[in-house]
Amino acid sequence: MRNTARWAAALGLTATAVLGPLTHAALAAPSVAPASLYAPSALVLTVGHGDSPATATPERAVTLTCAPTASGTHPAAPEACAELRLAGGDFDALTASDDVVCTREYRPVVVTADGVWQGKRVSYQRTFANDCVKNASLTSVFAF
Repeated sequence: MRNTARWAAALGLTATAVLGPLTHAALAAPSVAPASLYAPSALVLTVGHGDSPATATPERAVTLTCAPTASGTHPAAPEACAELRLAGGDFDALTASDDVVCTREYRPVVVTADGVWQGKRVSYQRTFANDCVKNASLTSVFAF
């Protein structure tokens, strides 16, 4: 019986010596949660007139943040974020109505998007013949 008590005491002390510092380290770890569990999605969108993105002067610009929630200065941020998520962040996949008839007026409109979509750098630019073609070709992402 004496040996059993000694072994029990020895095992208890060994467990305390080995596991004690580990328990203390776990308790001493900071309890601050990570800033975000989402990959960042924040964009600056611009619309301007000109022949190319290099020569166009941006007339309007908005910010669009989609993770963790839709926000920014975009007037329809929740809808724009939903459309971008549905398209997988591919701006070329954003298409609106095909049944819109536009004039053949040539007054080029340039749209750009720069920033980060789900943690990956994004830089998009496209030139349309006029505002009507832009509005018929794109969804609410560039409707501001």
